[in-house]
Amino acid sequence: MADFGFKINPCPAGPSQATLDAYRDFAVANISDAMSRTTGTSALRPVHPSRRILGRAFTVRTRPGDNLLVHKAIDMAEPGDVIVVDAGGDMRNAIIGEIMVGWATHRGLAGFVIDGAIRDTGTLAAGPLPVYARGSAHRGPYKDGPGELNVPITIDGMVVLPGDLLIGDDDGLLAIRVGEADAIAEKVRNIEASEAKILAQIAAGTLDRSWVDASLKAKGAL
Repeated sequence: MADFGFKINPCPAGPSQATLDAYRDFAVANISDAMSRTTGTSALRPVHPSRRILGRAFTVRTRPGDNLLVHKAIDMAEPGDVIVVDAGGDMRNAIIGEIMVGWATHRGLAGFVIDGAIRDTGTLAAGPLPVYARGSAHRGPYKDGPGELNVPITIDGMVVLPGDLLIGDDDGLLAIRVGEADAIAEKVRNIEASEAKILAQIAAGTLDRSWVDASLKAKGAL
């Protein structure tokens, strides 16, 4: 029997390929608006060139500064998965670096989200694999555990469930429940259409701004 604090679960089925394709070019800001701006995080920042990440969330909860279960996650995860690590936001020890990212790239994973530190940031910033992190630290990790795989975790206040659709860009990260993804996608398309109309009005110089003064008058400011 494993020591208390160790738990290794399979990852539930995630979003379909069609759903992933639908979200591939969505702006996180528009998705956030479609989700009523009630969730997400911008505290973790991308270090990779493309500035985007997308895939099924393979979740890891680990003792701060320890990456034993992250190693196991890389071995278990499937191509296209994003390994999402709740390391408590601790910045004293890096959770991943060049070697682990190299192995994950070889296995076809879609990236890492680390609520904690990373290292070898120059190499990771020049590489192809998406990596989000809270920051960097030169000190390496411990490899003792405990930790858990594919359990609900929290990333900077955002709850991530194993199997969620995980998406990020320069504005931050969102976790989307698979069962809600199609309905949210439809809302995003409507938002995109509305924004395209507004941008066209700006270009034509016909944008109606009367709502600003109307709102201020309603509040007694004008």
